[in-house]
Amino acid sequence: MLVIQQKVFNSVKILAPISAEEKFNRGYLPNRNRLPFLSFFLLAHKRKNIKHAGERVSQFLIKKRAPFIIFPIMLIEDKVLKYWMDNFYGYGSWHARFWFVGYEESGGDIPEEVADKLNYFYKLQVFNTPGLCDIRELSRYVTFRVEGPRAEIANVYDYRFGSHATLHGLWKNLIAFVHGYQNEELPDLITYQKNSFALPSPPNEALIPLYPLPAHDHAWYYAWLDLPQFPFLKSRNLYQDYVYAARMHTILENIRMYKPEVVLMYGMDNINLLKKSVEEFFQKTNFKMVRAIKRQIPQHHWTEFDGTTLLITTQIPALKHNRIETGFDWYEFGKLVKATL
Repeated sequence: MLVIQQKVFNSVKILAPISAEEKFNRGYLPNRNRLPFLSFFLLAHKRKNIKHAGERVSQFLIKKRAPFIIFPIMLIEDKVLKYWMDNFYGYGSWHARFWFVGYEESGGDIPEEVADKLNYFYKLQVFNTPGLCDIRELSRYVTFRVEGPRAEIANVYDYRFGSHATLHGLWKNLIAFVHGYQNEELPDLITYQKNSFALPSPPNEALIPLYPLPAHDHAWYYAWLDLPQFPFLKSRNLYQDYVYAARMHTILENIRMYKPEVVLMYGMDNINLLKKSVEEFFQKTNFKMVRAIKRQIPQHHWTEFDGTTLLITTQIPALKHNRIETGFDWYEFGKLVKATL
């Protein structure tokens, strides 16, 4: 069991975030990144310099007239973390027609949010085998932690599925893909997201991360967890190498068992490895590459076997930095895939 203890400096309990020691020195204290800030203290602890670090934090808070905030203890047990990595495969149902396999779920920069997810899934104890869970039920147990106008939102369920839900920038394009493939008119996107998207029943879409831990694109926060029994968490590459083979085998085995109509693997940066895994698992499978059409169809690799169409692309169904020229028409992409069958 890992308990990240609270430290008391100058009568101020500190478990607050900074992105790195360097940014701390420059007086930068982001509101949402708590694990990087914690990493600074763990680093200081290893250097036997906690007292000095505490004085610097206190001086910073006083200088910036920041409120003295008491943050909750983050509790992650090793058995909970292992259960998640071994058994969590995403949301929805294996019986869904459309499987959307993303590289990994975004997040990981708010430790309490990670703990909320892991602890909820562990308490379910529904499976000791790889499974998908109900995204709406899990979201009810994840506190929505944000400052500003949206601070009154209680949990992630309210944020994504409640009466005043916010449309997810990536999900809306997955919804468009499904309706393009089915040659159906686009529904009201926010209504579909709230009421229909990735439901366990009736099953239509499944959201499956290739790698199980929520993670940030540009940082690997799990290196700071003091869990010597999981040495692979020290780097993203070690972690990915450790989980990939078993994870990919399970996904492919379930494709063979449940025979989804379409599997779209998006945001992938290991396409050659993925293609090799598929071709070794499904004998006599060959991929074909389809080149991109700017702002219409992303470049992708596709193959068919046993009634399933498998697509792999490096592209993410969302704009990069909100630049429209980086996007594609995922509705038209769905129509194209259906037309080529």
